[in-house]
Amino acid sequence: MILFVLTLLAFLFPLAFSPGPGNMFFAALGARYGLKATLPANTGYHVATVLVTVLLGLGFVALIDPASGLFFVLKTAGSLYVLWLAWKMAMSGRAQAKSDVANAGFRDGVMLLLLNPKAYVIILLMYSQFGATGDFSAGERVLLISLVFTLNNLLAFLLWTWAGDGLGRLFRSESGSRQLNLVFAAVLAGVAFWMMLG
Repeated sequence: MILFVLTLLAFLFPLAFSPGPGNMFFAALGARYGLKATLPANTGYHVATVLVTVLLGLGFVALIDPASGLFFVLKTAGSLYVLWLAWKMAMSGRAQAKSDVANAGFRDGVMLLLLNPKAYVIILLMYSQFGATGDFSAGERVLLISLVFTLNNLLAFLLWTWAGDGLGRLFRSESGSRQLNLVFAAVLAGVAFWMMLG
């Protein structure tokens, strides 16, 4: 089991810790709201990650064929959702205003995962490599893969959020906050296009 987990982590590490849509999204939220205020969004994303990863591992893979119309709808909806979040960030004022903190909620995290086609591609790729290996029952394998995948992503997202929070602390004045909002709104818009074109 240890060798299986280490091999899986070696496969997942560059995918989870390199700059990608999820990492950039949470870095932007961290800069905007601070690490603590983004924990509900991070929780929502990772609760959804476990559920989706388990469902795909139990045989729902055929529903998320990258050539299907459903995949295109997910890609388009996810991109539009992240663009909407970018617009909200661009239009907001000083970081951590009380009315803004609620924007980084559990639902936002869930929606980001559910509408992120790249997450499905990574999960499908992961199962294609590890879905039939190891001395486990199918159910044990799916559960182990889902937990390792989710915890690895959670650690990566927390690190990126923390880095964004550190950057955001440098710009917490009114004018600095406004500039940082525009920069990270542009980053989120880039994430939306990345999701659409990927």
